[in-house]
Amino acid sequence: MNKDKLIYKALEGEFLTAAEGEYLFKNASTPELMAAGNKIRMRLHPDKKVSWIIDRNINYTNVCNSGCQFCNFFVSKKSSDAYITSDIEFDEKINELFEIGGKQILLQGGLHPDLGINYYIDLFTSLKSRFPDLKLHALGPPEIVHISKLENISFAETLRRLKAAGLDSLPGAGAEILVDRVRNKIARSKCSAEEWLDVMREAHKQYLTTSITMMLGHIETVLERFEHLVKARQVQSEKPADAVGFISFIPWPFQSEGTQLQRMTKANYHVTIEEYVRFIALSRMMLPNIPNIQASWLTVGKQAGQLCLHAGANDFGSIMIEENVVSVAGADHSFDAAGIQRAIREAGFEPFQRDQHFESFEFEKSMPA
Repeated sequence: MNKDKLIYKALEGEFLTAAEGEYLFKNASTPELMAAGNKIRMRLHPDKKVSWIIDRNINYTNVCNSGCQFCNFFVSKKSSDAYITSDIEFDEKINELFEIGGKQILLQGGLHPDLGINYYIDLFTSLKSRFPDLKLHALGPPEIVHISKLENISFAETLRRLKAAGLDSLPGAGAEILVDRVRNKIARSKCSAEEWLDVMREAHKQYLTTSITMMLGHIETVLERFEHLVKARQVQSEKPADAVGFISFIPWPFQSEGTQLQRMTKANYHVTIEEYVRFIALSRMMLPNIPNIQASWLTVGKQAGQLCLHAGANDFGSIMIEENVVSVAGADHSFDAAGIQRAIREAGFEPFQRDQHFESFEFEKSMPA
């Protein structure tokens, strides 16, 4: 392989193979990758604007039977700490979100053995009746697979009913690494890679906007990271021509503190800032058909996130009110609305508040510069 030819291939919008991505990761310099990622980003988003969003992460339950070895948050059904969020609690959380100018909740929970599709239909319908302007960015492929199996119905039927009840968009949660060798070791009871991808194929057919994530920096190989990207790109290429499909890609480093995976392997997993920035650049090069790439400041911090804006990322994510999963495994960075906008400006870009469809959403309260 030739490094310069592969970079040129990516700049021309051609699809790199997983092996080619791995080769560039191991052989191209960081400045070369950042320059290429930034050039592609500026071609897609030439106005030097960087998006951000206010939303609230609400875990409707902490009960989960998936047994993921990287998660400290979820508990068993029999735990004294088990909960299901009440209507009163939902109202308090959503009113607080609206008060600071947000309109969307990222609604996720565990794979609760007793919550079938009627629970979600009733919940979505009730939330939309009380908060008509609320946007439900809800569940994720593992939950869709779980509900489908509980009810013995197809992914298509599950999504159709949830969309009718008020589901607005589907997060790319639970992707981790979309290679079953990895999934069988870190999340054996969660959906397979192909099930995850099949849910998203069906969501795109139903014109649900989705995203895709990656948790990197644990037991996966570098090649497996790029196999994940190739699978994402392939599913995006299959969507209906007038569907959005995957609107964004969000890679974030595994937070290992106190997790079972850390105890099991006796390893302190750590993705360096340089490694993360390089991967952001390569993600932009590998995914020419996914328009937006997010820098995960929550897990890598402000300065690393700002570097990513010069390496291919064009989104700075959310101020993420009430994040529970990665924060209990070591992520301790935080922003308010003023701070996230200031960080974007410091990096040389103009911030704009967006909704889940990456359309401009005016912040309704006066914010300091």
